Amino acid sequence: MESLLHDLLNEQLILVFAILLIGSFLGQIKLKGLSFGSAGVLLVAMVFGHFGYQVSPIIQNLGLSLFIVAIGLQAGPRFFRMIRSNGIIFCGISLFIVTSAVVTTVIVAKFFDLSAPLSVGLMTGALTSTPGLAAALQATNDPITSVGYGIGYPFGVLAIILFVQLLPRFSKVDLIKDLEETNNPIKNEHSPEVMSFKVTNPNLHKRTLKELAVSKKDVVISRIIRNGHTMIALSDTPVLMGDSLVTVGEEKELKSFGNFVGLQVNTQLENPDNIQFKKVTVEDDTIVGKSIKELKLRKKYGATVTRIEREGLELNQHPNMRLLRGDVLTIVSTEDRLNQVEKLFSRKNMTVTNVHIFSISITLLLGIIVGMLPIYIPGLGTIKLGIAGGPLFVALIIGHFGNIGPIHVRYYAPANHVIRELGLVLFLAGAGTTAGHGLVSVIQTEGIKLAVGGTIITLVPIFFGYVAAKKLFKLSIVHSLGSLCGGRTSTPALGALNQVVDSDDAIIAYAAAYPFSLIFVAISTQLMMFFL
Repeated sequence: MESLLHDLLNEQLILVFAILLIGSFLGQIKLKGLSFGSAGVLLVAMVFGHFGYQVSPIIQNLGLSLFIVAIGLQAGPRFFRMIRSNGIIFCGISLFIVTSAVVTTVIVAKFFDLSAPLSVGLMTGALTSTPGLAAALQATNDPITSVGYGIGYPFGVLAIILFVQLLPRFSKVDLIKDLEETNNPIKNEHSPEVMSFKVTNPNLHKRTLKELAVSKKDVVISRIIRNGHTMIALSDTPVLMGDSLVTVGEEKELKSFGNFVGLQVNTQLENPDNIQFKKVTVEDDTIVGKSIKELKLRKKYGATVTRIEREGLELNQHPNMRLLRGDVLTIVSTEDRLNQVEKLFSRKNMTVTNVHIFSISITLLLGIIVGMLPIYIPGLGTIKLGIAGGPLFVALIIGHFGNIGPIHVRYYAPANHVIRELGLVLFLAGAGTTAGHGLVSVIQTEGIKLAVGGTIITLVPIFFGYVAAKKLFKLSIVHSLGSLCGGRTSTPALGALNQVVDSDDAIIAYAAAYPFSLIFVAISTQLMMFFL
């Protein structure tokens, strides 16, 4: 019986799926709300590796490539948009977190005399960064890196979860009040405002909105209030003296428009005259990639788009802005017209997925080729981005544009999630079995050093990251904790934070910091090999 089991497990497919089955089951077990998640696969794979079983490196590299490309495609649009905006603040926070982790790791490695691969793995585990582990394995080419990750990961998850839950309690601060009173870089940069202006300029009398060329002023007139009655603002609607124009846009543009129209006034906007707001999500393939102007919603449906929410950020809409799948539009019209517009955006073809095999293949191929190219850094020598860094770099660029010639990578979120999770578990299965060969001996010889070192590497970046966010960048507690979760790529910690405070601001801060941290950890694991 034992011989039969051994023969079965020597078959690669049986071995892989046995590891995935047991590992995923272990990962789902929760203890007081905490679970190993995908790290359960790594732990089970390490046990199999200890008993001499080995997943093929080809399977491991395939999983790594799929996982990294899915991460890059997901983060691409958000990453470059954040660089151009106040998201540079969250870039700075992520840089503080990763830099403090790198410096701490170098000190710990020297003090405890830990090997470079083990130290780098310990750091990626303490930061709970699986993409970092992938980059570290490429940089070190040593399976012992996975052992360090497996030891540092559990405490890394637990420490950040406890921090985001306990700090608000001990600070005894009203988080919502603190959020309202503290400077909000995301809101100031992206959130449009609503102002109403009374028409006093005689040159505007009886001119239509189309004739006013309002779109060129980067504002949107959503409604017109005339003699106490509210109506939808359409392109051919004439403006009369004394009308109040309810306008949406950025503060600077609104004030400029107000000077052109007349006087700013206060109006009551409590859903009068059957005019309603509705949030509609862009899902239909025929809508994705089109602009608001091309859809002609005002002319065809008598509806006006006033706001666009993308990746958790509220944007000021512009007629030429191209829509992406998942965009949430705030639309103003009557109830019947809103229902028609919702059907337009939400039409779904009976397709299971929209993954484009040609596109993902060429993305992988280009990424692997880029990863093989040597890059010379003065003073440090030559490095390669490898199977992790190359595909990540290429996927970020392609993910930012969405479509480049025949390459189409605007996948449904569930489709991208499947690619990412499948790649992740295949990679962890291979990395775990490779690391399992030396697991017991490493723990026996370095157990106490690893436990103490991992604790230090975990706690120092948490402290420096929070201090940087709160004191240096003057963020609220909610934004500070959200960016800390993103800077440590810890989704479980974000879930714990959402239980503490009911606000989307934590999610936005997490989303802003997350892609920067992915890049910084991947780069730092390469550079650390020159210092350890």
